[in-house]
Amino acid sequence: MVHAELVHAHSANDEVDVPRAQTGPNPQHLLTTVLGEYLDSAEADLPSAAVVAILREFGISESSARAALTRLTRRGLIAVRRPGRPPVYHLTPQAIARHHSRMQHFLTFGARAPHWAGEWTVVSFSLPESRQAQRHRLRKSLGTLGFVRLYDSVWIRPGGDRGAASHELHEILDGTDGARWSVMCARFDDEAGPHGPTAAYDLDGLAAGYRAFIDRYGPLLTSVRRGEVGAAQALVERTSLMDSWRVFADTDPDLPAHLLPAVWPRQAARELFVEMHSTLGPLAQRRLVAVTTPFWPAAGDWFTHFQAPTAPDPAAGGPPGKTGDSG
Repeated sequence: MVHAELVHAHSANDEVDVPRAQTGPNPQHLLTTVLGEYLDSAEADLPSAAVVAILREFGISESSARAALTRLTRRGLIAVRRPGRPPVYHLTPQAIARHHSRMQHFLTFGARAPHWAGEWTVVSFSLPESRQAQRHRLRKSLGTLGFVRLYDSVWIRPGGDRGAASHELHEILDGTDGARWSVMCARFDDEAGPHGPTAAYDLDGLAAGYRAFIDRYGPLLTSVRRGEVGAAQALVERTSLMDSWRVFADTDPDLPAHLLPAVWPRQAARELFVEMHSTLGPLAQRRLVAVTTPFWPAAGDWFTHFQAPTAPDPAAGGPPGKTGDSG
């Protein structure tokens, strides 16, 4: 049985466009990841030749690197500081703000047990059969907000949204032509049972993903501890590590412990991630300075790297642990 409080019911008639992650070396996604990790100022001049040098570390050709710059400029993450040859770019303030928010999310994810009051946000909607395209778009949009489908037109996510967090959800629902919908704050009588909310999640698949992460990076961590990983490899592997971890941070619903299987591998995966990410940070930063300085003499003054704090403060407004020491 579900006890629900109606939050909103209605009948309806990011300032930067971030590239989606793809399988394989996508230049736009790689550049977004690297700049988000290591460049933390909209004041820094970024010569195009330096960007080409960075992406060359990942096997990206010059033409593809320059195309990525052009596309990220159109998306609003990068802007031209000075046109001409060679052009000079800079990160936009909007991109910096987004990087801060995302790094906070990635590096603190899984560090603390979630606060749990037993509340779920439930979205129930109805669309005419002829509105299949709108239905598909609505489902996709709900998925990006962390909702999963409990029943055909009933979607849930942990926690009760009562303030600014619900604004984006209501905008999406308002913008779905022909929809009738309700947003509720609910409690489930049989929360952990076979017909409860956890049935909407593929926890077995998520656990398998964490175990695969451990299997993939565990041997590399051994090499890192032995000091066998050089600066060039550190840059590539740390970027791969972050790309792998961010998937969990964006898809794991972070359910309370009583709703998870008895053996849950996330903590082991997080400990591996934090140690490797922190240890490889100075090496990766050093490599970036080395490959870009011939084209950007001031590179050493601008590159930094972020690290997960050992005791994160969820109320902190800025990104966790960053250092400018290029060692």
